Amino acid sequence: MTAEIIAIGDELLIGQIVNTNASWLGEQLGRAGVPVRFMTTVGDNGEDIRAALQIALTRADFIIATGGLGPTHDDITKKVVTEFFEAGPLVRDDGVLAHIKNIFTRRNIPMSPVNEEQAMVPRGAKVLWNANGTAPGLLFEKNGKHCAVMPGVPFEMKAITTTELMPFLRERANGQVIRHHTVKTFGIAESSLAEKLAPIAEIEQYCKLAFLPSYFGVNLRISVTGNASEEAERHVAAAEKIILAKAAKYVYGYNDDSLEEVVGRKLKEQNATLALAESCTGGLLAHRLTNISGSSEYFLRGYVTYSNAAKIELLGVPEEIIAQHGAVSEPCALAMAAGAKKMSNSDYAVAITGIAGPSGGTPEKPVGTVWIGLASPQRVSAKHFLFMNDRIVNKERFAQAALAMLYRALHEAEYVPE
Repeated sequence: MTAEIIAIGDELLIGQIVNTNASWLGEQLGRAGVPVRFMTTVGDNGEDIRAALQIALTRADFIIATGGLGPTHDDITKKVVTEFFEAGPLVRDDGVLAHIKNIFTRRNIPMSPVNEEQAMVPRGAKVLWNANGTAPGLLFEKNGKHCAVMPGVPFEMKAITTTELMPFLRERANGQVIRHHTVKTFGIAESSLAEKLAPIAEIEQYCKLAFLPSYFGVNLRISVTGNASEEAERHVAAAEKIILAKAAKYVYGYNDDSLEEVVGRKLKEQNATLALAESCTGGLLAHRLTNISGSSEYFLRGYVTYSNAAKIELLGVPEEIIAQHGAVSEPCALAMAAGAKKMSNSDYAVAITGIAGPSGGTPEKPVGTVWIGLASPQRVSAKHFLFMNDRIVNKERFAQAALAMLYRALHEAEYVPE
């Protein structure tokens, strides 16, 4: 059984909205054992929607379409799909109508007559209950193939998929199992990682391996398709074992792990505390760390010392260091980290000082230059990195590099003999 996802809406084509529905649905379908072969995006145009459906029926067993089920004039999906599958006429569903009325009553707002139209459903389609909104999903069938049409609002679409579609799909997947497992790495380029893992055929005897680079690092996606869950898990484990044997020092987590989550777990495990001193990242690293629930257990404080005066006044960086070496320098990064640790009485402190760009660079210190200082219970050290010219990307990379340094320090601390 194979699937195709059709996302409907002019807002997707003009870039006004990012199509997150398709990526989420692709993941869910894979978990149900149904591989997605194609993803199509079309505008709110009846002819284009019909053409997309016609093509999809030739190459997929199951189609999921999202968007265009709202109450306004530009929401044409229900009408077009009903005509395409010859599933009319539209009839009133009293259960859906009562649900819509209840939503408006609960919100204490008047209900427009146009909302009653959302309770009109094709006689030849199955209603997919939308507990979170006014537009129900619809399931059509033609020549043994199925098409589910759902609202484009992610909150509503996800609930319908989880409660209504997943059980339906699992029953028809014929026991096929698809497993995707991601190994997350940092501190190594894609090409270098590929060299370390060579020959790739040794890994791919168990799975399909994909390299997914980003400015956060390189993810390795292990994909296995089989007829039994236990067999798929064994193949995933065998592939991961080979990867770790060759590149374990670059691996920090798996699947949905973020580096800030992993660092937070290690700080908790070691009962250690952390302070930050950020200049060019403007508090980005503190933001990422405090996105993690429970971060108050280890994160004490953060200093955003953007100016030289702030570095001197808040962190105690000696004026002569800045005068002689500049704010973007190893001595300044060392002094910032040491000052943050001392002022906060933390176990660890990380400092970031650099040139994010696109202006401010010099031949000696080009845009993308950053010094990251790290004060641990054992020592104070600093490391130099040189990235690219994009300001926002540089800030993300600076923060990621700082987390990577802290991760390695915490990892080393686990093996320091008492």
